[in-house]
Amino acid sequence: MFEQTFRNIDDILHKDAGCGSELDYVEQTSWVLFLKYLDDLEKDKQTAAELSAKSYSKIIADEFQWTQWAAPKLKNANGKTSIDHNALTGDDLADFVNTKLFPYLKKFKLNADNANSIEYKIGEIFNELKNRIQSGYNLREVVNLIDELRFRTHDEKHEMSHLYEGKIKNMGNAGRNGGEYYTPRPLIKTIVKVVNPKIGNTIYDGAVGSAGFLVEAFEYLRASKKHSTKDSETLQNHTFYGKEKKSLAYIIGIMNMILHGVEAPNIIHSNTLAENLGDIQEKDRYNIVLANPPFGGKERAEVQQNFPIKTGETAFLFLQHFIKILKAGGKAGIVIKNTFLSNTDNASIALRKELLSSCNLHTVLDLPGGTFTGAGVKTIVLFFEKGKATTKTWFYQLNLDRNLGKTNPLNEQDLAEFIQLQKTNAESENSWTLDIAKLDQDSFDLSVKNPNTPEEAPLRMAEEILKNMTKLDHESEALLKTIKELL
Repeated sequence: MFEQTFRNIDDILHKDAGCGSELDYVEQTSWVLFLKYLDDLEKDKQTAAELSAKSYSKIIADEFQWTQWAAPKLKNANGKTSIDHNALTGDDLADFVNTKLFPYLKKFKLNADNANSIEYKIGEIFNELKNRIQSGYNLREVVNLIDELRFRTHDEKHEMSHLYEGKIKNMGNAGRNGGEYYTPRPLIKTIVKVVNPKIGNTIYDGAVGSAGFLVEAFEYLRASKKHSTKDSETLQNHTFYGKEKKSLAYIIGIMNMILHGVEAPNIIHSNTLAENLGDIQEKDRYNIVLANPPFGGKERAEVQQNFPIKTGETAFLFLQHFIKILKAGGKAGIVIKNTFLSNTDNASIALRKELLSSCNLHTVLDLPGGTFTGAGVKTIVLFFEKGKATTKTWFYQLNLDRNLGKTNPLNEQDLAEFIQLQKTNAESENSWTLDIAKLDQDSFDLSVKNPNTPEEAPLRMAEEILKNMTKLDHESEALLKTIKELL
């Protein structure tokens, strides 16, 4: 049901003058979906309060409740409910949303007790959004469809979160850098398994995008053991942290985490790179960093001044930030361009030296081209622990018997051997260990060729081929002559 509803909503938004791409469809679906989710959440909280003989104060005022403006219900003679035909629609609905609902929801940010509350998140989301659905009649159709969705059971939430992930993935084909927001989930799951977070760890992504890393870490921890009430409270409020610069990605990230079960995600709308590395204190640090920072950007000189190693490459600035913000003994899994291993500019050399001297870069996963659909850049994953210098690094080169692409994406089975061999740093045709002491101490070039790849037979020279052909001709003539003599 959910999947068909999403398709129908996209069809409606496609014909609306205010929505021009898949990104707009996701953004506009998100805010309506969010308000419907809030309505179901309030119902659950009210029911729980009544069962405990406690009172419950609603988050949303009566006038702005979903059941008042979006889906007022009437009961028919058979006791079945349907949306009141007098519900707002057309210009009346659009005016209410634009001039009353959105201004009301924006004020939540100012009135919230703290930034980690769901009230604060409501205010932040609606300060970053505007209603792009120009036709109030189209908006009415969208609202009616979303009203049919339910978020009450675990299965309903799981199906909804899965479909929402699919919509985020589709944004990669929508232009406007939508692909930045989506890292292949099989890769994220693999990174989380290798880093192996524990309940009680703080987990951070400073380039959070659609929050894929935080979502998968949450699912991993949720499945890791039977949780006590304290464990659940820790996962909800004191485990996952993120920052995101772009408004749409920020909204999608929060929505994605909420749909996966984190009620008030600790995601901040902020430019991570605008923070001076020298200002990071111990209280600001985290146990685990999981991230795929944007790469290829050219950061301004004033942003570069926040970092000891000056570079215009966005991903290299993020890597400095991640190293600094890790606690001693903290672990990281970071996706980055494979040119990091071998670039000869001063910044790249200095960054490699910093990583190897301040952290144990224990594993490098070399990914094939096409891992990121639509991006021709080859990438690697750096796994490291902060606090001890690197002495040996285990490399794994993912070699597949097919080309990756939109119709043939990376899957978890592709990475199964990597996960298995990484546990013991075993050597194979695809893996080997590098002694860091043997590196060139001027360049710290890490782009070592796999020494275990089976060697291909060398190509023969033309003269050698002709010589062998002549030899075979002579042998054939001699054989024919022998056969004639015998006959």
